[in-house]
This record gives sequence, C-alpha cells and structure tokens, in this order.
Amino acid sequence: MDQLLVVWQFLLDNRLNLLALAWFLICFKGYMYYARVQSYVTPCLASVLHMYRTEWMRRMMTRDNRIADTTAIANLERSVSFFASTTILVMAGILTVMSSTEQAINLIEDIPFALAATKQEWELKLLVMLMLFVFAFFKFTWSLRQYGFASVMVGSAPLPTEELSEREREAHAARVAKMTSMAANSFNLGLRSYYFSIAVLGWLVNPWLFMILSAVVVLVLYRREFSSSTLKTLMMSSELNNINLREKDNGTL
Repeated sequence: MDQLLVVWQFLLDNRLNLLALAWFLICFKGYMYYARVQSYVTPCLASVLHMYRTEWMRRMMTRDNRIADTTAIANLERSVSFFASTTILVMAGILTVMSSTEQAINLIEDIPFALAATKQEWELKLLVMLMLFVFAFFKFTWSLRQYGFASVMVGSAPLPTEELSEREREAHAARVAKMTSMAANSFNLGLRSYYFSIAVLGWLVNPWLFMILSAVVVLVLYRREFSSSTLKTLMMSSELNNINLREKDNGTL
C-alpha cells in the first residue's frame, strides 16, 4: 500500500513532465508511422527518391563499368559514417552533463521562463535525450551496413553481355534499388532523431516549451518531406511521373 502511495505521489508531482513526455512520444512515433504509411499513397521524398534509385539501377545494369555506381554509394556511406561518429560524441557529452547536473541546473535557472527542476528530474530528461541518440546511432550504423549490402549487390549485378531475360534484369535492379532505399530510410530515421533532440532541449527549460517544440519539429519534417520545393523539383521529371505506382504495391519501396 505504501508503495502505491509513493507511486501516486510521484505521478502527481510530475504530471506536467509526464504529459510532456507522452506528447513527445505521440509526435515522435506518430509522425514516423504517418510518414511510412503516406509514402505508399502520397508523393514524398522517400517515394520519389525510390523511383530515382530504381531508374539508377536500371541504367547501372546496362553498363559494363560500375565504378561510378559504387563510388556514389561510397559517398552516401561517408555521410552516414559522419553522423554515426558524431552521435557517439554527443552521447559522451550527455553523459558528461549527467555527471555535473547541479551546475547545469544553475545555468538553466537563469532563463526567465525556466521552471525549477530537481536533480532527479534533470537526470531523467537527460536519459530520455541519451536514449534518443542511442536510437539514432543504431539507425546510422544499420544504414551503413545496408549501403554495404547494396555495394555487394551492385558488384554481383549481371553484365549486359550475359544472356538473361529482361524480367531477371528488372528484378535485380529492383532489389538493389530497394536495398539502397532501405539504407536511406534508416539514415532518415537517424536524422529525425536529431530534429526531435532539439525539442528535448526545450524540456530542460520548460515542459510546455518541450511540447510546443515537438509539434514544431513535426511540422518542419512534414513540410520538408511532403510539400517542400525540393520535392517539387524532384517531381519535375515527366519520366518519373509516368512510372506506375504498382512498384510500391509489389513491395519495392
């Protein structure tokens, strides 16, 4: 009974922080689910770029020399590797801040609209941020491996001189395109974690600011992925606009 009272008192004392955390999780997981589902029915960066990758791999199949293709994949790997290395440094910085919580609390308290927080609350907030970057690290490293798999698949692609049916060549191109899209999607999930970490920074100041920033991050991500000028530019290709969307129904995206 005493334990239940302690838990109940904890919930009452931290109801605003718990509400803010719940809203953050709704924004974080909800947008990821929404973006994944909508990518199959609505033009977005993920779906349009997958079409470009499919065209890329179709043209790769017609070339004897695939050095340019493997170099392009290697350049993509370097970008992912940079973020993976940076994420380790960020996690080390968060652990450093957790060891000097009192100094950090005193620094934040000077902000006019900052709410006072206990040491335990601060450590919990920093732990949430740490978990967010751990998630990003796993996504970045998985993206690296997937790009490595794509390099192997490009190397194993049949040459134009080999006697294969058009259906077999198309199937191999679709598989490589799907692998590169999976790697890009993993990288994108890691980047989204960086965006949402900015919202968590607001939690250190004020839970209401945390909730507002979480919603702002969702809005920014939506505009960039579903209604940005970059997306409109990518969709200018009439050839890609005429590609049948049944590729996504077949699971190629």
